Order: sequence, then C-alpha cells, then structure tokens
Amino acid sequence: MFLLGLVTLICIASPAHAADKLIVGKAANAWTFIPVNVGVEVSTFAAQGVEVEIVNLASDAKLQQALVAGSVDIGVIGGPTMAQSVRGSPVLAVAAFAREPRNMAIITVADSPIRQVADLKGKLLGVPGTASLTEWMARRVALVEGWGKDGVRTVSLGGFDANLAALKTKQTDAMVTATEIGYMLEARGEGRIVTVLGAYAPQFHAHVIVARNQVVAEHPDSVARFLKGYFDAIAFMKKNKAKTTEIAMGLLKLDEAVMNRAYDEEIGMLQDDGHFDRQAVDVLKQSFVDMGLLPDIPRDDQILTTRYEPMRP
Repeated sequence: MFLLGLVTLICIASPAHAADKLIVGKAANAWTFIPVNVGVEVSTFAAQGVEVEIVNLASDAKLQQALVAGSVDIGVIGGPTMAQSVRGSPVLAVAAFAREPRNMAIITVADSPIRQVADLKGKLLGVPGTASLTEWMARRVALVEGWGKDGVRTVSLGGFDANLAALKTKQTDAMVTATEIGYMLEARGEGRIVTVLGAYAPQFHAHVIVARNQVVAEHPDSVARFLKGYFDAIAFMKKNKAKTTEIAMGLLKLDEAVMNRAYDEEIGMLQDDGHFDRQAVDVLKQSFVDMGLLPDIPRDDQILTTRYEPMRP
C-alpha cells in the first residue's frame, strides 16, 4: 500500500514532459498557427533536438486554462492574452511571431445588409472567447471608427461552427474570424468579408509564444531550441509557398485556392526572429486597460521576457 502511494506521488510530481519534449498548445486551428505544424512536418524541431506534441484548442481562453493546469508547456496564442500573466497565469511571453492581424476579418452572410465597415456600428459580433484577440479587434474597430469601445457589441460563442451557426440563423450580425474562413465562405457564396483587420492595428503583436514559468526555469535550453525550430519553420514557409499550402490544406481542410490566397495575405505578418517591438508592446499594454483586463498598464517583466532574443534562423 505504501509503495502504491509512493508511485502515485511520484506520478503527480513528475513534469508534463521530458527535458527535450514539449507539449505545445494552439489557440486555434488557423493559418497563422501552422508554423508549429510545419516545423514538425519538415523537421526543424527535430533538427534542434526537440520533440513537439501539438494540442489544438478552440480559443485563447481554453489554451490559458491548459497552461494554468500544466497540461501544455508552451502556447501559441493571441497577444492580448499576455494580460493574464498579471492576473495570475504562470506564464510569460517568450517571443512574438505575428505582427498586424491580417489573418483576422469581420465577415457576414452573403445576403446581409452590412456592406461596409460603417454598417457595423451598434451590431452584435460573434467571437470565440471573451478577453480574446478577436474580441479586442472588434472593440478596436469601434474605437478607430470613432464609435467608442462599446460601438459594437460582442458575444462569446466558442469555436467556428457555433459562431457560423449563430450568424446563419441571424442571432448575430457578423463574426470575427480567420481571414481564410472568409475566403472559404466567399468561394462558396455563403458569406462576405466586410473588412480584413490588419489596418486597424498596424503596430501590434497579433500572436505570441508563451511558456509556463516552470518550464522556462527548469528547461530553458529546450525552450530556446524550440524557438529556434519555430522560426526556422517560418523561414521555410517564406521560401516554400507550395509546400506550406500543401500542409495548410491538410490541416485546415480548405482547398488550394483558398490556402494560396491566405498565404499571400498572411505570410508577411510572420516575424523572422521573434523580437518584441516597442510600439507593438505599448499598444498591447494599452489594450489591457481599454478592455478592462487590467486597471493599470503593466511593466514589461510582468508579461514578457526578452532573454531569448533574437531567434534568428
């Protein structure tokens, strides 16, 4: 009985990974999150001596929950969720990998009376999760357009299927989603892109890589080698459109024309070396206050670490 209890305690106390294996969570199965899949497919992580297990999650919030629970080690996630580190999440951002959010769009159904951005004022927009990048971008449009942060309303509905169902049944007026989803719906004649959102946050880190503090403390070299493999994967993507599109088609189950269109729109937002841009970080910090996530602008060391900069391929 004592031996069984000892084994149980050892299992509970054991880390979620061996030194060179990392469990990586993705906040969505979207085009901008595929560098981690590309890295596995073309062996950029293996070349760095890192084994990567990928876990797909439906939203920033669910990925944060997994990080807090310790069931994933590293998260590929929306920039605005960095605020959760100040609110108790045991993670820090270790790299930024995507700038202005060209990968996000506001879409509506094909027969919607919403034809332009001005028509969105006061409308209800579906988003995957509260305090997420998608919700922040919806509010950002309202602010930039001069309607005030409550110039649009948002409702958190979870994954894409739930948001699309609400849109089709007129429970929402539009939704904030991946740009490639807009391309797909346009190709099917089912929807329209009202606007791609890159222009609404030109100085921004749409997506970052976060790591649990325990993982950084206990396996800093594994994190460093993971990051090297990640940015090697981005370098591969920028040189190999055809292979990138092939991988994207398999992951996202979208046709070649849609994936090529997504590549052309979104490849330029992927960063080469993971560094944090000062202006982009300042915009993010202000967004935490604007969204009511934090009462005050945080210090850099509360949300990120620059110990791994630069991560050049």
